[in-house]
Amino acid sequence: MNARTEPAEAETEPDAPARPPLLRELLLVAGLFLVYKFGRQLATGHTAEAFGNARHVWHLERWLHLPGEGAVQSLLLHGDVLVHVANTYYATVHFPATAGFLVWLYLRRPAHYVWSRRVLAAVTGAALVLHLAFPLAPPRMLGATGLVDTARVYGPSVYGPPRTDSLSNQFAAMPSLHFGWALMVAIGLIAATRSRWRRLWLLHPLLTLLVIVGTANHYWLDVLVASALLGLALTLIRVPRRARATAPPTGPPRWAREPRPAERRRLVGAGR
Repeated sequence: MNARTEPAEAETEPDAPARPPLLRELLLVAGLFLVYKFGRQLATGHTAEAFGNARHVWHLERWLHLPGEGAVQSLLLHGDVLVHVANTYYATVHFPATAGFLVWLYLRRPAHYVWSRRVLAAVTGAALVLHLAFPLAPPRMLGATGLVDTARVYGPSVYGPPRTDSLSNQFAAMPSLHFGWALMVAIGLIAATRSRWRRLWLLHPLLTLLVIVGTANHYWLDVLVASALLGLALTLIRVPRRARATAPPTGPPRWAREPRPAERRRLVGAGR
């Protein structure tokens, strides 16, 4: 290797990871999704336990003096348009936003893609365990809450009657993956980008929080548990370091270089 080839090779980023094989990633993500959907189906059929747990959660929130979910819902019920937008956001943004986030990271930030995929898989796996161990009816089903099932009344709704809904487990309110995934999308984009406006991505989990509570699909505690699981996953799965923007200087340090002729003449003159 000669001196002319060193700068060109130093400009490359040896620390940048290779992009994972696309087919493997598609199979992996699809497999995780199928396992999760199958696991949710295992949790169906626990109606009595789910409603009993819902009453416990509701009373615990009142004991903790958490703000009532009804205060958020009352804001949505000021007009049919607003509540319809909230129901649409709940039904259509969750999966596409997360998928778009992963696709963008895969194409532009491979290291952050692997990190985010691992975090999302860990949070989703832990959520599945909780769904199996602690079936929970959402507040829209619990008469004691006094909340309106906004999706059923105003539409659109992604759920059918619980007894005949074979596509989803409606007794899997805790933790809220709607919020957990949305918060990870925001954190992942903040970590992977450098724009000074990148913290505005936090509006996504904030809007998701208002929507899932205001539509009576989740309790405050569902959000707190999802945040705790995400925090634990982020602690165990560390974010990748950014690739160095510039390569380290090559060659000997400045103090060890041979002085140039002009510098040598000045040094000789200084010694007279």
